[in-house]
Amino acid sequence: MSLFHKRSRARRCVLQGLYQWQMTQVNMTEIEQQLLMDIKPAQVDVEYFSALLSNIPQVLTQLDQSLQPYLDRPLEQIDLIERAILRLGTYELKFRADIPPKVVLNESINLAKTFGAEQGHKYINSILDKVAKSCVSESTN
Repeated sequence: MSLFHKRSRARRCVLQGLYQWQMTQVNMTEIEQQLLMDIKPAQVDVEYFSALLSNIPQVLTQLDQSLQPYLDRPLEQIDLIERAILRLGTYELKFRADIPPKVVLNESINLAKTFGAEQGHKYINSILDKVAKSCVSESTN
């Protein structure tokens, strides 16, 4: 299985963890341990999964501040799945320069099509496209 597919599956697992964390506020380490029991290492980039799941909560305020200017409503009013996808995508755009923005957008849209509301992928695309452009302008300044 290719690294691309393993990372896609890692993102799905991260989305599950972030959603659970947002719903329950259970310690992220506990959630990670639960999810790791179900992960098949041959199919998931476990290192990438663990890095995302542990790093996103640490920079949550920064991620939410990066998103807020592009939202049409307060972040708290956005569906929990879409909120988790936005946070995951924003993290990758801001902190993972090794992943092309186009990949981040495509992966986020696919997650939204699979797990989000019927037209949620359009909203995700619109917001993350603006975040990506702001990240590019920040890096060129």
